[in-house]
This record gives sequence, structure tokens and C-alpha cells, in this order.
Amino acid sequence: MTEMPVVTEVARAKINLALHVTGRRDDGYHLLDSLVTFCESGDRLDITASDEDRFSVSGPFADVLGAPADNLVLKARDGLRQRLAAAGIITGPVAIHLEKNLPVASGIGGGSADAAAALHGLLRAWKTDLEPRTSNALLLSLGADVPMCFAGTPLAARGIGENITPLPQMPAMALVLANPLIGVSTPAIFKALERRDNPPVGALPASADLADWIDCLKNLRNDMEPAATRLVPEIAAARAMLDAEGALLSRMSGSGATCFGIFGSFEKAKAAAEALRRQRPDWYFCATNTMSA
Repeated sequence: MTEMPVVTEVARAKINLALHVTGRRDDGYHLLDSLVTFCESGDRLDITASDEDRFSVSGPFADVLGAPADNLVLKARDGLRQRLAAAGIITGPVAIHLEKNLPVASGIGGGSADAAAALHGLLRAWKTDLEPRTSNALLLSLGADVPMCFAGTPLAARGIGENITPLPQMPAMALVLANPLIGVSTPAIFKALERRDNPPVGALPASADLADWIDCLKNLRNDMEPAATRLVPEIAAARAMLDAEGALLSRMSGSGATCFGIFGSFEKAKAAAEALRRQRPDWYFCATNTMSA
């Protein structure tokens, strides 16, 4: 470990292209049917060998994170170390630095993406792996979004998020992310839902043609968006701004408040983001591409 180079992972922003709430379990967890993709943009984690465990944070949104003890990166580190120790694998101390580039509590993965990236990086740093059943249990113990963030490729997520199906036919997309920098409480949004028995997503395009996917997505929705917009009206304003800049489709991601607009090219997305920053310099805008399978 003392000779270990820096291990770097990108915690990519998670985008819910569609999110249907289809039911609720007896334990209170909501059942979802969601189409998910991931952006090139995200937080960054650097992991190095150290004389003792350390954790530090920088970046534009570092100051709005909660207490370090509550950070999912540390819970991921400790959970992974515990499971490896149970398998007789010794792990050395590490210094983890998180560069927080994504808004907090914004519906694009955030802490879940950071936790997933930490697990990937630590497995590389410690040069080991987990048995699939143990790995799946660890991922779900960290949160319902962590399994899909760990997968990190276009997918359909069902159940509470743990039932994952890869979608290799989903094309890469040019996006603009827009967030009014107002945190949204996911439990508050679920509590405000008017219906929890909505129909599932249904059939998806068999091709990677962007036009086919836009047509499909237009017939889908985010069932959390109406409740979120009632609590944060700026969500509707963000979507209207994206539409006015020529988005082929706009929608809220996750429980908000981040919205995304799909554009025909990265050049168009970049120009739109620059125009939106001039309109609202106090908001967050980011032009990015999504990952292909």
C-alpha cells in the first residue's frame, strides 16, 4: 500500500430520464420503474495510501455537505473494509479526497454516486473484489440508488432500485443540467405524491436512434415532478428556460431540483448553458454528454 499510486474515480451524475412510481411496499419503500443514464460530469474522488484513514473535501459545493461522519463515502469505506475483513482480507489505511462538483440534494445521484465511486476506487486500491452476493448486499445497505450508480451505464431500474437491466441500445445524449440551488427532500416529495400506483414504463426503442428515444421519452414522465414543483416552483422555471433554449425534451431528474434538457449536439448544449448562465448567474448550469453503454 505504501507504493500505491493515486486512484481516481469520477462519481458521475445520475439522470432519471423517466421515473414512474408504481407502488409501495409494506415497509414504506416505494416501487419504481426508471430509465437511468450517467453523465461524463460529476464529483471526483482521489484515493491514496496513508498512515491513517483521512477524508477531505474541496470543490464548489464542499461547504454545503453535512458532517463528515454522515458522508456516504466513509460509510462505503467502512462497510467494504468490514466485509473484506470477514473474508480474511487485510486493508491498509487510505486518504480519500472528494472534489464536490455537483449540487447537494439535487436528484442526480450525489452521495450515492460518491459512495459507488468510493467502492470502485477502494477495490482498485486494495487490489481485491467482493463475491457478488456480498457486493449486492453492501450496495443496497448504502441506499437504493447505490446499485445503479455502481453499475454506471444506461439501465432500467425497478423494485426500489436494486433490480437492474442494462440498456445497451440507449444512445449517448447531449444535456444541459439546470438547478436553482434549492435543496429538495426526497422523503418530503414521496409524502406529497398524489398517486403511488402509476403504470410502468413499458416498451423501449430497440435501436440507438436518438429521435426514437426522444419520441419514447415524450410519452413517459417523472411521477415525482408535480409534487416537487409544488414545493419548489423554480423547477418549472428551469424547465421553461431549457425549452426556450431549444431543448428537444426537458424533465426533472429524480426528486429534483435538477432538471435536464436534451439537445441535438454538445455544441448546442454548450451554447444553451452559456446563455442560461447569463440569465441566472446564481443558478447551476452544466453542459455535458451522457455515457453510452
